[in-house]
Amino acid sequence: MQANTPSFAIQIMPFVFLIFIFYFFIIKPQQKKQKEHKQMIEGIKKNDEIVTAGGIHGTVVSVKDKTFILRIDEGAKMEIDKVSVSYIKKKRDDKTA
Repeated sequence: MQANTPSFAIQIMPFVFLIFIFYFFIIKPQQKKQKEHKQMIEGIKKNDEIVTAGGIHGTVVSVKDKTFILRIDEGAKMEIDKVSVSYIKKKRDDKTA
């Protein structure tokens, strides 16, 4: 006679539960954050005040495909990669600019 051993389905349940936990508490929120960041980057337009991942504060002068020109001071402009935007400080209307 065999000893009472749990079936394969019962043995694998803890692993399925761990995968479920990882997906809903780690992977899914990260995907949502990436999607929101992508939408934010696509919404950048002229005169938005932004902060880059490197901590540079400035105002967007012009937007290109993968980069934009950032005015950091009077007469000082630099070209920045769009993905380096950390957040938008202030969105400005084209009417007020």
